[in-house]
Amino acid sequence: MGIGLKEKPDNKMDVESREFRLTDYDTYNMSLKERALYISLAATVIFFIGFLFYRSVILSAMLCPLAFIYPRFKARDIILKRKNELNVQFKDMLYSLSSSVSAGKSVESAFSDVIKDLNIIYPAGDAHIIKEVQYIIRRLQMNETVEEALADFAERSHLEDIQNFADVFQTCKRTGGNIVEVIRNTTNVINDKIEIKQEIDTLLAEKRLEQKALNVIPVIMVGLLSFSASDYMAPIFETLQGRIAMTVALGLLFAAYFISRKVMDIKV
Repeated sequence: MGIGLKEKPDNKMDVESREFRLTDYDTYNMSLKERALYISLAATVIFFIGFLFYRSVILSAMLCPLAFIYPRFKARDIILKRKNELNVQFKDMLYSLSSSVSAGKSVESAFSDVIKDLNIIYPAGDAHIIKEVQYIIRRLQMNETVEEALADFAERSHLEDIQNFADVFQTCKRTGGNIVEVIRNTTNVINDKIEIKQEIDTLLAEKRLEQKALNVIPVIMVGLLSFSASDYMAPIFETLQGRIAMTVALGLLFAAYFISRKVMDIKV
């Protein structure tokens, strides 16, 4: 029996993966600084609204712990925005890939041209798709197949378009299908979906503005009545029945906010 020694990583790809910090686009880990910032902002807004509805520092402070829930909702918004950006960037990648492959290059060598085109489209260099293409090129240089690289990207993206493309691409490579036609068709489908989504967003822009206004107006009205007609509003702030009524009203406002967000969230 030999002495147990700590093995060194033999898989160079694992080391490269850790260095590259692969992104799972369905998760977002906030830093402590971000979390503290969002909690502070949410606690300030909640305290202000609570004071308008209760005119009590103690009751308003008791509502502030709700601010610890806000980072979870903010993270979802960040994830959704990041995935939408990645979907648009993936379409740009396919346009460039289609052009290179149509010119007679293999898919593997075409990615070198893709990264050049993407650096022109996104000169800041911080686009997610640039990092992903760089990682695909790394894997190709280490003699991995393009199918494996795309499958890994699709799995981490959690986007239907990218997953479908990776599956169809893998099938075409195995069966000898027309890769150029697959890339072109996928690009057209994604482009059509993005255009439809943009049209829907344009149609909903006015409604979203109305939604935000309707969510804010009740708070403004309570504030105006509290300062301009304090005697009229006094029973609401000083009696148990008034506090219960304000609690119900506040609950309805929060429910209306979340329901309106859900209604406006139309997926294509």
